[in-house]
Amino acid sequence: MSTAPERITLALTGASGMPYGLRLLECLIEAKKTVWLLASQAAHVVIGAECDFTLPPQPRAAQAFLSERYRAAEGQLTVFGREDWMAPVASGSNPADAMVICPCSMGTLAAVAQGLADNLIERAADVMLKERRPLLLVPRETPLSTIHLENMLRLSRAGAVIVPPSPGFYTRPQTIDDLVDFVVARILDQLHVPNDLCARWGRSAPGAAADVTRC
Repeated sequence: MSTAPERITLALTGASGMPYGLRLLECLIEAKKTVWLLASQAAHVVIGAECDFTLPPQPRAAQAFLSERYRAAEGQLTVFGREDWMAPVASGSNPADAMVICPCSMGTLAAVAQGLADNLIERAADVMLKERRPLLLVPRETPLSTIHLENMLRLSRAGAVIVPPSPGFYTRPQTIDDLVDFVVARILDQLHVPNDLCARWGRSAPGAAADVTRC
C-alpha cells in the first residue's frame, strides 16, 4: 500500500493496551479517515479497567458516545455489532482499504491465523487476507509462548503486519501519553497516514535531542 487508505476498519479486542487503540481511533478521525469500528465483548471489559470511561454495549450508543468524544464528523465513524453480518467488512465485495486490530488478544490472533470467522472481527480480518489488503495486528502479551510466536509467523507469511506495542526511548518520553503516541505513530506510518506524534530518529548520535526532527 503506497497511498493512505480512506476507509479503515479498527478492531478492539480483549488484550491490555486499550489506550493504543483509542488513541489510534482519535488520530484517524483527526486525519479525516472513515472508520468502521468493531469491539469484542472482552474489549468493553478492558476499556472499563484501563480507561476513564465505560463504552456503551449497544453499537449505536457506542457510536454516538465515541463520535462526540473524538469529534467525528457525521458519517465518519460507524460502530458495528459483533455479529452484524450485513456490515460491509463482512464481504470481499466492499472491504475497507486497511484493517488494524489494536490491541490484539492472543485469542483473536490465533483465530485469524487459523482462518476462523466466528464473529465479525475474525471475518473482517479473514476478508483482508484473502483480498490481499493491509492487515495490521498489535498483539499485547508477555511472555510469548511458542504457539503465540508460530501464529504470528503464520500471519506474517500470509501478508499481515505484526506491530508489537514496543515504545522506543530515544525520544526521551516524559509521560505515558508519549509512550502511547510512539506506538500509534508506528501504526500510522504503516498505514501511510502522516502524523507528528513523536520525534523521528535524526542524523546525529542518539541523545542529540536538538537534532531530532519532528514527524
